[in-house]
Amino acid sequence: MAVEEKRAWIMIVVTVVSYAVYLALVLGRSGDGPIAEEPYAAALLWTVGSAIAASILLHITVALLSPEEGRIKDQRDREIHHFGDHIGQSFVVVGGVAGLVLAMAEADRFWIANAIYLAFVLSALLGSAAKIFAYRTGFQPW
Repeated sequence: MAVEEKRAWIMIVVTVVSYAVYLALVLGRSGDGPIAEEPYAAALLWTVGSAIAASILLHITVALLSPEEGRIKDQRDREIHHFGDHIGQSFVVVGGVAGLVLAMAEADRFWIANAIYLAFVLSALLGSAAKIFAYRTGFQPW
């Protein structure tokens, strides 16, 4: 398995775990009142920060444990990386537009922040899934 494919798997696992922890924290606190009034900012910042730190540590670990010849990126690896990033970026745009629409509709900051966070999560998942799919089924550049 190529190091870049391992990195895509790391991104999927870290993203799913961190978002699940965030949802558990926010939804676990929700009482009888509206969910938008629950504190969410600290949970969001801690889960995003922890996901970034975990991802960095896992990427370093994979790089150190991989054989020397497995760490070399060839043209195919670079094209698959760009392919996955371009696909994943579509959700960043969708999240930005959703945030703008929610802001113009004067939605609560909770919903704006969560729409953008969800877009980042979906972007990471879709981009990583596209990379894994390209590695597993073959990649034909346009």
